[in-house]
Amino acid sequence: MQAPDIINKLTEKFGDAIAERFPEDQHPRVHVAPENWRSIAQFLYNDPELAFDWLACISAVDYVADNELAAVYELRSTKHNHWFCVKVIVGRDGTPTVPSVCDLWPAADWHEREAYDMMGIVFEGHPDLRRILLPEDWEGFPLRKDYVFPKHYHGIPGTYETDWKQRADYPN
Repeated sequence: MQAPDIINKLTEKFGDAIAERFPEDQHPRVHVAPENWRSIAQFLYNDPELAFDWLACISAVDYVADNELAAVYELRSTKHNHWFCVKVIVGRDGTPTVPSVCDLWPAADWHEREAYDMMGIVFEGHPDLRRILLPEDWEGFPLRKDYVFPKHYHGIPGTYETDWKQRADYPN
């Protein structure tokens, strides 16, 4: 099944819950709101014509100018050998929350933890949502575009070089 067919099938089933459609883009996808994601994910997984049984990855993206974050799901059907992408768009303010899909795709466990750790997206219903790369007491989310790196962490200094070519060990 090609991306336009997948998008048509999703639109027939979910209507306006599919906020945006990009069937001919280099990265074909749909955009959905968090409140619609869970039912759409279940459909993508369970529908026999779609059968998206493999979650390749979840990437988190910061659209700071739009005050939004996105959880980007790359899905594949090993049965039908087709790929598709879903972006779940959530606001940056407060606690950005997206439903967990760990029960559908077990690989989501670590991917959701990484998106939480680096970008601060909370995956509601995740069985063990905690930091995976940084210490539990780390403050902030370092892949957000407005993140300010700490000057020190438990006495360990941070680095603030602004011009790498000024460094003595930079190869000229």
